[in-house]
Amino acid sequence: MAERFILLTGCSGGGKSTLLSALAARGCATVPEPGRRIIAEQVAGGGKALPWVDMEAFARRAIEVARSDLAAAQVLEGPVFFDRGLIDAAVALEHCGGGKVRDTIGELLPYAKRVFVAPPWRTLFVNDAERQHSFEAAVQEHMRIEGALDQLGYEQYVLPKMSVTARADIILEQCGL
Repeated sequence: MAERFILLTGCSGGGKSTLLSALAARGCATVPEPGRRIIAEQVAGGGKALPWVDMEAFARRAIEVARSDLAAAQVLEGPVFFDRGLIDAAVALEHCGGGKVRDTIGELLPYAKRVFVAPPWRTLFVNDAERQHSFEAAVQEHMRIEGALDQLGYEQYVLPKMSVTARADIILEQCGL
């Protein structure tokens, strides 16, 4: 089942959400980034599980949301593309002292062996109400994610810095779609 679940991960502000929208426009099943949904939920409800307030609480909530997303995706047909997910959340939790990535993920890997990685791309990086960290912090996070993917045995396909359409074409081709 996990081979149908395709992860888009990598640098914050690297174009993953835009790419996910392009895949959705082509009729692919997609799951949006947990982080942005959590931020909207927390801001609307006056919560404190925000990355700039309580990173550990945010990471723990992201793990819950990512697990829920994986469970909900079981009923979807064909490949499902995830914008970030359980691995990204587990990396964030480990970074703030909340446990090792492997302990959070478990033995069964939740996504297809090949993951698509958006590299740091300063031109695309923009701060907004939901992305308040610096480009340098995003690059550090990206490096932690790459390290975790290596440790977990994932095959990383680093997306070239090119148009959204070209990136979507590459992903679909690499997935045999």
